[in-house]
Amino acid sequence: MLRAVTVLGVGLSLFAAGCTPLGAGEGEGPAWPPLSKKWYDRALESYRAADIEDAETSIDNALRITPEKEEVKLLGARVALAKLDYDRTVKLLNGVDSQDARSIRGRALWYSGNIDKAADELEALLADPNVRDEWAENVAKLARRGGGRSPFTLSGLLGYGEMPRISASNMSLVIPVEVNGEEALGLVHTGYAETVVDGAGDPTWISLRFGDSRQPGASHLEVKDVPAITKDLSGLSRGLNAPIKVLLGVNLLRHLHPTFDFEGGQFVVRSFEPPPPPAATTVHVNYVRGGGMVLRSALGRDAKAPQVALFVDTSMNFPFAFADPGWKKAGVALASLQPVPGAPQLKAGVIPYMQIGAFELPKVEAVHLEDAPKDLEIEIDGTIGAPLLAAFRVTLFDGGRSMWLEDTTQLRDGSHPAPPDEAPDTELPAPGDVPVVPQAPGMKAPQLAPPDVAAPADDDEKPSKPPGAAKPPAKKK
Repeated sequence: MLRAVTVLGVGLSLFAAGCTPLGAGEGEGPAWPPLSKKWYDRALESYRAADIEDAETSIDNALRITPEKEEVKLLGARVALAKLDYDRTVKLLNGVDSQDARSIRGRALWYSGNIDKAADELEALLADPNVRDEWAENVAKLARRGGGRSPFTLSGLLGYGEMPRISASNMSLVIPVEVNGEEALGLVHTGYAETVVDGAGDPTWISLRFGDSRQPGASHLEVKDVPAITKDLSGLSRGLNAPIKVLLGVNLLRHLHPTFDFEGGQFVVRSFEPPPPPAATTVHVNYVRGGGMVLRSALGRDAKAPQVALFVDTSMNFPFAFADPGWKKAGVALASLQPVPGAPQLKAGVIPYMQIGAFELPKVEAVHLEDAPKDLEIEIDGTIGAPLLAAFRVTLFDGGRSMWLEDTTQLRDGSHPAPPDEAPDTELPAPGDVPVVPQAPGMKAPQLAPPDVAAPADDDEKPSKPPGAAKPPAKKK
């Protein structure tokens, strides 16, 4: 249970680069035109709050006024990388060769599949003794050894299969997969940017195959030239009581167009963009340095209600974990948090209201995240774990830039939407009669309220009104 409150820092440490802190040095050099500086400051504030849409609008205005300003180019590139706009990221940094520029450009080149140029950039970055970047070290080796490869080469249309439940209380997304021709279990792990394979030594290139190989002629999807970092996963396997051989990180997931239906116990991966479900809400996703999945949630129904930036980590077995800033935004005093039954070292409380896409989550229980990372570009207020995603049928689309969430209660109530794909052999059956959101040990799971329908008021509990979100004066309402 302790792992739930530390995993956020562990996962996000792979995205942290040992370069200049965001915003440092912005007062150096020639004086800025006041209007450009105001747009830049607004863009920086919005970016740190994971409001990428407003950050993009603001930095575009700053670029129009001072297109030559290096700080403006760097922030524009960071915003573009968060949106997975690799071409724009590289274009904005043309002619800029600072540590930050090489780090950002190297990531954009790598994620876009330009591995030779990525190797050049990352090796130049690591040649600076002041830079410590574990991700860059591993990827530079992969990129240099991957000359001539086309990462994530897909063959077949789709693969599908069952998702085994490793225990009644653990909601981890485990799927069967072949690793280099050997049957194994993989864990969907959005806490990592890259695929991680059990082992030791240098990073390597592997192949994966999804689908039931025991059935002749069954549909499958094979992925060749998958870059993978090696780590000893034996401790993770013992903790989950399941022989996990590979962690499926977000860079791989973005290529698979996956659907995960935990309650139905099935998954689908595809070589093509899935058609939209008949009834789903769309949630836009952004990425810390192109690798850490982040989304925003409103803490109230009012348009001026504060928003929180939430890291998505499917390895965490609690629905939510909130850091101090998140509790403050929700209007919940830290002194009101109570020990978790069976784990007194953990504390938990109730977030009065959250909204994910169009779905309302009234009175959500969350554990306290004591050590939120402080060295990230985006200020993370908390994390979303696997039990929350288990409430939905989840589909990633548009290269991972968005996800569809389907309420599984509609499926169980008889209003069964069409399967995510039209092909008959890919249909996902309706889930069985199981709870909407599985409960982590000692915690009450959040309940879903239908979209646009207010949750019933509780006369015995009237949480204090959360503070409004402060925005720069220049920002239009």
